[in-house]
Amino acid sequence: MNQEQRPMQQLWDALNQPSKPLEKSDKALLQEALTHTSSGLNPHHEQLEFLGDAVLRLTASEFIASAYPLMPVGERSSLRAQLVSDRWLAELGSTIEIERWWQIGPKASGDATAAGTIRAELSEALIGALYRINGLTAVQQWLTPYWQRSAEAVLSDPHRGNCKSALQEWSQGKGMGLPAYSSEEMNQRHGDPRRFRCRVTLPPKLAAEGWGRSRREAEQQAARAALDQLTCS
Repeated sequence: MNQEQRPMQQLWDALNQPSKPLEKSDKALLQEALTHTSSGLNPHHEQLEFLGDAVLRLTASEFIASAYPLMPVGERSSLRAQLVSDRWLAELGSTIEIERWWQIGPKASGDATAAGTIRAELSEALIGALYRINGLTAVQQWLTPYWQRSAEAVLSDPHRGNCKSALQEWSQGKGMGLPAYSSEEMNQRHGDPRRFRCRVTLPPKLAAEGWGRSRREAEQQAARAALDQLTCS
């Protein structure tokens, strides 16, 4: 079902927490967060994931307010959406190598396309568990370094992660109307980065293509590809 399990103390260190012996109840919460429903075991991650979702949004809001006190509310909302996204959570899980501790079912283990989704779900559950163990400050201590890097990357992107809006603003500014998007589901494998294909066109000659795990992601990738064409032209 899984590769050799690592000690929970090593996970605690990966969460950037002060060195201390973990209580039995703490280890139980961490194990619950890392037990995916696909394993068939109980308790599993879902309740902690639900809690982690709320904690993540709150602590991300506090991070943005502290790091960017002059940022308008609308821009804060846009930045927060990037810092709490499933993609961001999946990257977080990959960074800490969450698979060293997770428990997942054999079918999920053999589905490489589902790995990103599972990483995101269990990372959010870990946030819930950490909150239960040590409170908001512990969550902030773990996530702030990752948020700092991610926020800098988002804010340095001229499209701020929303390529569809950027392409629409450009086309309307040129009096060319709205881009047209056409999406197609290529397979039904959940989490497959090439599940959806999207083509965007804009008269007279602009056309680009993008792929994604969802229609929305494929549309964003198609819009980014179109913007890249405009930049190079």
